[in-house]
Amino acid sequence: MRMPTDLRHEHGPFDIIGDVHGCCDELEELLAALGYRVEWADSGGERKAVVTAPEGRRAVFVGDLVDRGPRSRDVLAIVMSMVGAGTALLVPGNHDIKFLRWLEGGKVAITHGLETTLANLQGASEAFMASVRSLFKPLWSHVWLDGGALAVAHAGILSPMIGRATPRVRRFCLYGDTSGERDANGLPLRYHWALEYGGAPAVVYGHTPVADAAWVNNTLCVDTGCCFGGKLSALRWPERQIVSIPARMAYARLLRPFGHPPPRPGRT
Repeated sequence: MRMPTDLRHEHGPFDIIGDVHGCCDELEELLAALGYRVEWADSGGERKAVVTAPEGRRAVFVGDLVDRGPRSRDVLAIVMSMVGAGTALLVPGNHDIKFLRWLEGGKVAITHGLETTLANLQGASEAFMASVRSLFKPLWSHVWLDGGALAVAHAGILSPMIGRATPRVRRFCLYGDTSGERDANGLPLRYHWALEYGGAPAVVYGHTPVADAAWVNNTLCVDTGCCFGGKLSALRWPERQIVSIPARMAYARLLRPFGHPPPRPGRT
């Protein structure tokens, strides 16, 4: 039986978009630079996005659509429109999953930008919120695409995990390689898993803000820290072309410097 993560039959070209974090102005600019057209209309008092994709291309969002930036509601409207039209795929980010837990009545800390999302969503209709739940609820940990040549996950994935669906795989895809401890800012301590990657599929991911997207062992982090004043970036696949839009401003304070985390102790 084909696992839900196994979309090897889905072929590109793809535009893989990094962590948006509510930065909708930059997302609209980036989509335009990639050849997509975003139009807005009023539908029953709710802003509705209609997105036209370049012929044959599809976007893949690496997750963390919400929090920190000022327009999470509009980001959600764009992505829901694209996923519904079949012109985008979405893998979940840890911020998206935390927001989903809040939507379902779970007890979560209103921190790390969730407070901005909740303020932005005040007045949203129940129909809109139900659509958001439907967007996030069925999400799987990663997608394996293009005949097996490409894997996309929020925080990364190791070669033996690709195409599998287990709790361990899901945790790694959401949070990366973590130590189980937290730093002084309450952020999980991470390790640079890509230094040990040796798989054949290219892996494109986000989660860890870096100043510039650069290939490491056939992996690419496309989170270039837009919400922190960096850039919003996308990888055009199979062209391997990186397209970036500078942030209009820093919407949130960066708690640790841009860049990959260190290797696991004892490894280089």
